[in-house]
Formats: sequence, C-alpha cells, structure tokens
Amino acid sequence: MLTAAVSRVLSGVTQKPASRVLVASCKYSNNATFEIKKCDLYRLEEGPPVTTVLTREDGLKYYKMMQTIRRMELKADQLYKQKFIRGFCHLCDGQEACCVGLEAGINPTDHVITSYRAHGLCYTRGLTVRSILSELTGRRGGCAKGKGGSMHMYAKNFYGGNGIVGAQGPLGAGIALACKYKGNNEVCLTLYGDGAANQGQISEAYNMAALWNLPCIFICENNRYGMGTSVERAAASTDYYKRGNFIPGLRVDGMDILCVREATKFAADYCRSGKGPMLMELLTYRYHGHSMSDPGISYRTREEIQSVRSKSDPIMLLKDKMVNNKLASVEELKEIDAEVRKEIDDAAQFAMTDPEPPLEELGHHIYSSNPPFDIRGANQWIKFQSIS
Repeated sequence: MLTAAVSRVLSGVTQKPASRVLVASCKYSNNATFEIKKCDLYRLEEGPPVTTVLTREDGLKYYKMMQTIRRMELKADQLYKQKFIRGFCHLCDGQEACCVGLEAGINPTDHVITSYRAHGLCYTRGLTVRSILSELTGRRGGCAKGKGGSMHMYAKNFYGGNGIVGAQGPLGAGIALACKYKGNNEVCLTLYGDGAANQGQISEAYNMAALWNLPCIFICENNRYGMGTSVERAAASTDYYKRGNFIPGLRVDGMDILCVREATKFAADYCRSGKGPMLMELLTYRYHGHSMSDPGISYRTREEIQSVRSKSDPIMLLKDKMVNNKLASVEELKEIDAEVRKEIDDAAQFAMTDPEPPLEELGHHIYSSNPPFDIRGANQWIKFQSIS
C-alpha cells in the first residue's frame, strides 16, 4: 500500500500553445502562490509554511534541472546495457524533486554528502552531465578522472557518493562539526536511504550531532524499498522522521519540489540558529530497481510503478503547476525538453569516445608525490604498460 504522498492524483491540464520567443509577453505571470502539503512534525511546535511563491525564473530552472537528471539517468541505463558502463550503477529517476529541492533550499557554500545513489546530487552541486557520464564510463574526462565510477563522484562542497551503506552518516556529522568549529554559519545535508536508517552508525551520528549541537540536517530518502525489501518488512517503525528520538523531525512530500524546498529552508534556518541538528524524511519513489542488476519488479508490480508515474511524478507535478498558473506554456517546456535531450546526447557521445586514463595514473592521488604505478604491483618484477 503506497502512502498518500506517493498516491496523490492530479487533475488534467490544458493550455494554449505559445512560442518561447514570447518570454517577455504578458501571456506569462512572473510568479504564482501555491498551497503545499503540510509536513508531519516531531518535537516541533511549528513547521515549514503551507504556502509558497514560485517565480517563473525559478520554475523554469527547476524544470530544466529535473528533466536533465531524468534524461541523464535514462541515458546511463542505456549505456549500461550497451556495456559502456560496468560495475555498480544506482539510478535516481523518480527522485528528482529531492535533489533539486534540497539544493534550492540551501546555499552553494553549504555542504552535502550522500549514499551511492548520487548522480542527481552531483549535477545539482555543479558537475556537468559530461563529467558525470564520463565518470560512469571510466574515462579521463570524468569528474574523478575515470577512477571513481558511479559511487565515488565529488564536487566543491560535495563529499560523494559513498559505497558503504550508512557510512556517510558519521562523515556528515564530522563535516557539520567542521562548520561549527569554523563558525561559518554553514550546514551539512547528510543523506541516506530507508535501508541505511537501520544502521547503528546512523544512530551514533544522531547522538554525536545532538550532543555537540551540530548544524547537521539528517535526510532519509524513503523510496519505500531498501534493495528489494519494503520498509514495512525491514523496519519496526517506519516513522523515520522520529528516529532521532531527541532530534526534531519533519516528514515531507518528496515528490513535490516546492515542499522539499520549503522544508529544507526551514531545517537550514533551524540549524543556522544554533539549535542543533534536525531530521527530515522525504517520501519519494525510484522508478528503476535498486541497481542496474535489479529489474525492480520481483518485489513490486509494474502497476504500482505506473501508478506513481501517472499520479505523482515530480516533473509532471511541477509542469502542471507552471502551465495552469501561466508561468510557462506547454510549447516552451517542450523546447526545454529538446535542449536537454541534445545536451545529454552530446555528453553521452563524449563519454563513449573520450580515452580511458593511462595506466601510469592509476596510482595517482594515493601518495602525495604520485609515484609510478609499478611500485603498486603485486609482483615487483612485472612492469605494466598502458594500452589506452
């Protein structure tokens, strides 16, 4: 049984076509006010607002970012099946409102750390599609020079991509400790999934963050399945926003970008004010399986997935809001879709043709002096040569 946040039904949309050259025309509104779903609260008297303003500029930016992440993940699926991408690959299509909404609620100088389902956050933190896809294919143009792959990508103020389930929890608390130590009024978003929420190290991180009053926002992306196990079968309590016990919590509609944005702003303001950490649970859904090795339909039905797509898709929700309130036209959004498809196709072509990193660089960034690779071999008499 899906939650109300995942199962909400939207009304149909009709809109007269308009050309994108009419951006400055009075046909468009500059902004619109929307009612958003009230968050469930824990140890809080007041929560985020239940109304918010969306400007036309922000709406178009959010739409393009979410479409880019969606298309990028679908392209990664294609490249994986063509064997350009190998190894682990965890896609986040369906969860675009989470990564874009979180970024919209913080400052570029704030910090983010997450699990291995990281591609969307890599993009919102400033990495290009080309650098992400090239990293997935293991090419030297990748954001980690082709040596990190799907689970280990980094950007300014973005600390990965972590392959160990739940390992980013204590690390995020440590980043928040650095923020407090430096007194820079910055916060750290520490993301993990519902599967990792049962890890002991997550509870340890809660305790340290509360004990030391750290500006850390713990964010549980509850996409309802930890690998192939539903939350109801894995957790004695599925109220993840209450798991902090002594830490205040919010449960947020993670399929609505405006809900995520306002909740993130609220949580960030709370942490910046010196009140300590906060816990957020984002109710969301992933369309793909846990990873590319998981078809995703052995533990849930195709009908369930299609139901979420048709009723609660985050891109569709934003598109309907914008079109119905004259912030954009259907034709204008179609032009953005075309731009995004071209950007993704160009990036994929680069990711397939860019050279692999030479073998001589395989040992780089391990020692400060970047010694040659031959000292890293298991047999000291064998010398390796690059064929790239």
